[in-house]
Amino acid sequence: MEKIAKNHKTFFYEILHMKRKLVSFFISAVILMVLLPDTFAFSESIKWYSYDEGMVLGRSEEKRIYMNFHADWCVYCKVMEKKTFSNPAVIAYLNKNFISIKVDTEKETKITYKYGVSALPDNWFLFKNGDIIGRRKGYIPPDLFIKILKSIPEDISAKKKD
Repeated sequence: MEKIAKNHKTFFYEILHMKRKLVSFFISAVILMVLLPDTFAFSESIKWYSYDEGMVLGRSEEKRIYMNFHADWCVYCKVMEKKTFSNPAVIAYLNKNFISIKVDTEKETKITYKYGVSALPDNWFLFKNGDIIGRRKGYIPPDLFIKILKSIPEDISAKKKD
């Protein structure tokens, strides 16, 4: 009987030790994800830049540029935000392959005027040097948006061949 009680105590301590190790592991993992978010493949949202910062980064990082013109009152802008810009595939593809710029048409009127934006949302695709690839007005659902992004050439020489 004494041997059984001793085995139960040993078993209990082993379980307690395993729980401590498991908790330590999860705490370490959470700390790493907070301190090094770019190291992990997933991302919760699109990395948005201001117009000026995004245009500079497009050149320096040699990435194509995606610009989204929007306004707070725009219903389809909110739909695109909720459906398209929260889609994990869209987030991953944009963050990896593009510099994403968000332009509030109410606050950034000079940029809005420069691109002749008249309907929202207005989606612009640019080469890394700022040359225009194309644009698409209106809401774009996630599946179509991914197809559009993947069809955009890497550089201007690829477009001239078409």
